[in-house]
Amino acid sequence: MTGVIEPIIGRYLTVDIAGRPHRIYFEENGAGPPVLCLHTAGADTRQWRHILNDSAFSSDHRIIAFDMPWHGKSLPPEGFETEEYLLTTDCYIETVLRVADTLELDKPVLAGCSMGGRIALQIAALHPGRFSGFVAIEASDFQPAWYDIDWFHRPDAHGGEMGAALVSANIAPHAPTAERWNTLWMFMQSGPGVFRGDLSFYTKDESLVANIGRIDTKVAPVHILCGEYDLTCTPEDATRTHRAIPGSSLEIMTELGHFPMSENPARFRPYFARALAIVTGGKTAVGTEAA
Repeated sequence: MTGVIEPIIGRYLTVDIAGRPHRIYFEENGAGPPVLCLHTAGADTRQWRHILNDSAFSSDHRIIAFDMPWHGKSLPPEGFETEEYLLTTDCYIETVLRVADTLELDKPVLAGCSMGGRIALQIAALHPGRFSGFVAIEASDFQPAWYDIDWFHRPDAHGGEMGAALVSANIAPHAPTAERWNTLWMFMQSGPGVFRGDLSFYTKDESLVANIGRIDTKVAPVHILCGEYDLTCTPEDATRTHRAIPGSSLEIMTELGHFPMSENPARFRPYFARALAIVTGGKTAVGTEAA
């Protein structure tokens, strides 16, 4: 039996965010128009590994995904041990724009899931000219928490295991067992307080509600994807958000939950291919047959 080397290339970049240097890890594969991918709260770039490894996507696009600061292989900033991590909209937007600028991406497509989808819509509203299109996955204007986020950073509970337990209900029952557990493992590995800090942004920042009317799909197309088994961003939430963005498009994904690119990549693949075709004006050769 011989080994296999994947085509993904991993590297680091350093950018200033809020006046402080941050060393950020990113992975990429392919050539062509860039697609910048954002992971969910409490996770990292590994959620996108199947898309990154898919030669049909990488033959047409330069697929890039990065770990947000404090996540995965991206270290927290110097002095993190004396502060509380709480993600904010301004910091999130600055991070995405700094990464895109440092990589010299010319009007990439921005594809984000969960909190990544939320910030993609926020950037569509506030910085529409920076990206050629937006794929907002499991994204909506706002959801208040239906759980106590402080449970994810307590001295008497393992935050990673608590986070994995919560999100396990958001994975569709059709997910292959191996990919279900690979998805949960990322949450089990989350740094202390990181999932809680992400959820602070996701469940408390309502600013997109006021900004969503500013999204102009004539400047850059917006396509929303939502899994039918998503309990956090439900199809009803995604539909409400779609209706608030004139000219946007929406597809509800069957047999998928809140982490479609990770929990069931084969099922997610044709939906993502159709999304890229829509926001790029059909400039993708990836097959888009129904799942």
